Amino acid sequence: MTSQTFPETNLTAKADLKNAITIDVTNTFKENLNKLIEMLGITRKISLTSGSTIKLYKGYDVTLDSGNGVVAEGDLIPLSKVTQKEAETKTVTLKKYRKATSGEAIALYGTDNAIANTDEALIRKIQKGIRSSLVAGIKKGTGTQTALGTGFQGALASAWGKLQTLFEDYGVENAVVFANPLDIAEYVAKAQVTTQTAFGLTYLVDFTGTVIISTTDITKGEIWATVPENIVFAYINPSQSDVAKAFGLASDETGYIGMTHFTDEQTLTYQTLVLSGIEIYAERLDGIVKVKLTSQAAAAANVPTV
Repeated sequence: MTSQTFPETNLTAKADLKNAITIDVTNTFKENLNKLIEMLGITRKISLTSGSTIKLYKGYDVTLDSGNGVVAEGDLIPLSKVTQKEAETKTVTLKKYRKATSGEAIALYGTDNAIANTDEALIRKIQKGIRSSLVAGIKKGTGTQTALGTGFQGALASAWGKLQTLFEDYGVENAVVFANPLDIAEYVAKAQVTTQTAFGLTYLVDFTGTVIISTTDITKGEIWATVPENIVFAYINPSQSDVAKAFGLASDETGYIGMTHFTDEQTLTYQTLVLSGIEIYAERLDGIVKVKLTSQAAAAANVPTV
């Protein structure tokens, strides 16, 4: 008769479950973030270390030197100097978040409600911070354009045209527009378009290929626009750091977020630790255009009478 030993082989233990929760959340975060990157049309991704600085620019300073207009035949032509004007610098740091769930909460509400669902809420809040930072940076743009048509569609067309002139040498085709949902609602009511969601943002794409992002961080009656080529995705890969090794952080292959779960027996809590260092920003502030919507009544009032 064979004796049986315990614990049994291949027992699913708490260590296995905590990793499953971690991997599931990080994969969901990656999928949502990839949708955002695809929506914005971002092609420029920069992997940084914690404490790295990124620079934003606002046009160019150009100093011409023609040799006082006379350069003799065969003489050296003097150099003219072009310097990109720096607007500001930002330091990218690894942000740390922790959540503790009590044993009593797990006993009362179960693992899904007490841990998994609250983890999702925590991740949604982290995503909101990334979105808000992006929009706050967009609103620092220095470009403006008077609406060439009325209503939301007139503002869209005006922003698209202005961006085509600003980035003419870059061969850009599409634009990314940030607008208040109330303005977008008027446009959706008249146009044959459908809305979609990515990373907690509602967006739609119009006939010009312009991506229109809905956010209450933009004031009703105005839009802000740039091009995908001006948007940069910078991130710190927490899974490749000494911190990740020391604390056993799990991540997906992209390394956009680091996460782990652990128990604290002294406090009878199940804890969630998340590290993220993501910045999505527009590199050229002069490559961002603000357009105020014009009503038909206002447009008519500005038409000169003959």
